[in-house]
Amino acid sequence: MEVMHWWTSGGEAAAVGKFAEALNERTEHTWIDGAIAGGGDTARPVMVSRIIGGDPPAAFQFNHGRQAEELIEAGLMLDLTDVAEAEGWKDIVNPSSLLDACTYEGRIYCAPVNIHSWQWMWLSNDAYEQAGVEVPTNWSEFMETAPALREAGIVPLAMGGQSWQQSGAFGVMAIALAGEEAWLAVNRDKDADVVMGPEYTRVFEAFGAARELAEGLDVQDWNQATNAVIEDTAGAQIMGDWAQGEFAVAGEVAGEDYSCLAGLGETGVLSTGGDAFYFPVTGDPEVEAAQKELAALLLSPEVQVAFNSAKGSLPIRGDVDLTSVNECTEVGLQLLADGKTLPDGNMLLSPDTTTQTNDLMTEFWNTPSMTPAEVQERYAEIIRNAD
Repeated sequence: MEVMHWWTSGGEAAAVGKFAEALNERTEHTWIDGAIAGGGDTARPVMVSRIIGGDPPAAFQFNHGRQAEELIEAGLMLDLTDVAEAEGWKDIVNPSSLLDACTYEGRIYCAPVNIHSWQWMWLSNDAYEQAGVEVPTNWSEFMETAPALREAGIVPLAMGGQSWQQSGAFGVMAIALAGEEAWLAVNRDKDADVVMGPEYTRVFEAFGAARELAEGLDVQDWNQATNAVIEDTAGAQIMGDWAQGEFAVAGEVAGEDYSCLAGLGETGVLSTGGDAFYFPVTGDPEVEAAQKELAALLLSPEVQVAFNSAKGSLPIRGDVDLTSVNECTEVGLQLLADGKTLPDGNMLLSPDTTTQTNDLMTEFWNTPSMTPAEVQERYAEIIRNAD
């Protein structure tokens, strides 16, 4: 069974290997790895091309949300409702919004496998020790300590060159600095007036400051930026909890080698995005049976624990126990248990709108002459016309 995905960093490869192991050892099928380097923006068009070109894989990874909506509408995705009902997914998937994101006109078309949240900042403890300052506990303190990092020859903020990284960091800053209500008004209600209001003005100004703090590190991939934090050449990175997989592969210990701030230390909340697997329609009953077997396997308790422990994400099952987790994962689990969650932006914005915001944020990031006020105006226009 060829399975396409974009998990190619060290931590990601270790995690997806848990899925492959489970399929190979527990079924009569064989996992053929179809990894595509370059992240989702690179991989998704390749996957879609394969599907509409009549050469689909057995399964493929997308994010929770609206990315596969057109494929479902075209009748190209396998209906998994019978698997979901037999396995009791409605009773075990937590939060329920993750299964809702797989549901179209009352039918279930994907298997959610994890909860990933963008709402994290990762900090190098040693970098701050070298700079002679305490590790920040919130965004304001991070800004105050940035000059000391510069003086010590350390780049304050690690940022890769891909548009989704810059746009994702902006989203984290929006929730942390503008607040949950303002963020929902923009992303859920498409309220452009809120974009132009004082809450979001603060965000755009902070994003402009972040652009300056990232100067001096020239990397492309997100895991290269994470590695700068691991090697203590950068002070911090705004990145989703998948970064923990990189820290784990490097032998880094949470609380000793690195620290984590949920919601930049300003807003304790998780955006509950993540990954799901879809299964193209093939017309072959044997392939369909194998696809449904894999779908059920991905949500089985043992596989959920093995995969998510390696990935740095949280399991989508509310009935499994991650007995040995680090303090950062504990924070995430507590936020989830307390219901401190928000839907991921991918669940609220169409792929077209997301592409527009990604393009705008990377243009701003790479154009020093563009002011925060200018990008704010253009962002408001995108939201005003969002679908």
